[in-house]
Amino acid sequence: MFTPLTIAVAVAALALAAWCGHAAYRDQPTKDWHFAGMLVVTVLALAQLVVGIVRVASGAEPADGSVIFFSYLVGAAAAVPAVGFLSLAERTRWGSATVAAGAVVLAVLQVRLHDIWGGGGA
Repeated sequence: MFTPLTIAVAVAALALAAWCGHAAYRDQPTKDWHFAGMLVVTVLALAQLVVGIVRVASGAEPADGSVIFFSYLVGAAAAVPAVGFLSLAERTRWGSATVAAGAVVLAVLQVRLHDIWGGGGA
């Protein structure tokens, strides 16, 4: 796929996880600035979704198959918005903890996407 974008999404997701994890540690709910961070990470994940679609449409083939690849791409793009909505419903420290956990999940999905594309080596 496009490795620099995958790394950028993973690093941004881990930064968001640390930021929201720190807020949870300090007993704070998600604030407007956290949602701005979630927006940045979501835009990166959506860009990755578009790049993945374009790469497969142009003839490139993921090593583990297109269905699994697209499933992970869509899941990665939906991970942070899903926990963002959950954090709106839970306006305590646990909302921040939920966002932190979802961001860690997104970073792990990036590693798996890299493996599915064929970058992990067998």
